[in-house]
Amino acid sequence: MTNTVNSGTTALLTDHYELTMLQAALRSGAASRRAVFEVFARHLPHGRRYGVVAGTGRLLDALERFRFGPDELSFLRDNRIVDDATLQYLSSYRFSGNIWGYAEGDVYFPGSPILVVEGTFAESVLLETVVLSVLNHDCAIASAASRMVTAAGGPGPAGRPLIEMGSRRTHEGAAVAAARAAYLSGFASTSNLQARFAYGVPSSGTSAHAFTLAHDSEQEAFAAQLASLGHGTTLLVDTFNVEQAVRDAVAVAGPSLGAVRIDSGDLPALAVSVRALLDSLGAAHTRIVLTGDLDEYSIAGLAVAPVDGYGVGTSLVTGSGAPTAALVYKLVARSDAPLADGEAAGHTALRPVAKRSVGKPGRGGRKWAVRERSAAGEAVTERILLEPPAGLGPADRVLLQELVSDGKIVGREPLADARARHAEALAELPGYALQLSRGYPAIPTIFGRTGEEA
Repeated sequence: MTNTVNSGTTALLTDHYELTMLQAALRSGAASRRAVFEVFARHLPHGRRYGVVAGTGRLLDALERFRFGPDELSFLRDNRIVDDATLQYLSSYRFSGNIWGYAEGDVYFPGSPILVVEGTFAESVLLETVVLSVLNHDCAIASAASRMVTAAGGPGPAGRPLIEMGSRRTHEGAAVAAARAAYLSGFASTSNLQARFAYGVPSSGTSAHAFTLAHDSEQEAFAAQLASLGHGTTLLVDTFNVEQAVRDAVAVAGPSLGAVRIDSGDLPALAVSVRALLDSLGAAHTRIVLTGDLDEYSIAGLAVAPVDGYGVGTSLVTGSGAPTAALVYKLVARSDAPLADGEAAGHTALRPVAKRSVGKPGRGGRKWAVRERSAAGEAVTERILLEPPAGLGPADRVLLQELVSDGKIVGREPLADARARHAEALAELPGYALQLSRGYPAIPTIFGRTGEEA
């Protein structure tokens, strides 16, 4: 039997209880009721001021491959996970509903309905786990990456470039997704070649300490790297003694050496001393790249240091302390009766539903979202409505975009578009939104026209 994780299907990347609910709903008749599910976060992690929507493109790819083939059906049958009626339903499963979502790269706040899934209860409930698996991971990584880019001076030529290099600190599949999410948020490149192959993320790489130790001397290692990669390469200079390594690097490469990398020690002090040494040796244009357990706070602390770029690994791929975006997938509306054969879901009346448990109450009803902005284009309010938006201000922005229409994917876009959108979304936030200190969300989330803050 084929291992589903390594096969083309994503159908078994799910929780057992999704199929338990499906089987019971098929028995009760609730399976064919029209339903609306929404993805949102009740709060932002660690007092952060905004979150970043990421993973939408990966989710659409996963949805397209959400199919139960012979191997998956045999597995479910042989292990008596579902009954024959459920197996029959799954054998022809195709999501035929509609999905709207915040555009990838946009920002979100508590209560923002970043994904809205409409279909029958059966076809929609099956997507819960795969939706949350993708979005919780990618939004967490993108949100952390965005803070790091801000700490490094922001995207574009004014900021110092960042390299994503966390592949060896996380699951191999998560590493590729993390590289994609980091690039979306403004990282310049990744060390992960699969991310370049799959998503076109620029890649870069030089050498590790092992390369130096494999040679008889540091100068010999530097000479080999320069001969192979040219004088624009980056030499790692902290294997033994940083000062001597810098002198050896310039002696071998001359003043046209591209960059040196420092991976350990007192990074701020070393950056200052290495810059002075490079300048004294005539290598004034040689760049300094710092790596080694950096996060947004240490990057911000290096703002005045003579540094030209950073490499970030562990902190990035673990969300810098927030490895999940705390997103949930909740039923917010449903019809009272099953859809009749041939009946269009959009023509069936819905009623709001929500759980009322202490600590985790829901808000019933299908939502629409608008980012209200001032005349100058600065975001003021995240307005969540129970009806399609009308009477918008000239600068207001409707947030939900169509991603899937009647089962057909219509919302694919290049990763470059999401990357550009993120820079634009940050630019419309008030200035304090980019502060690293803990604080309240950058703008309030208000439900309805009268205003009830989240």
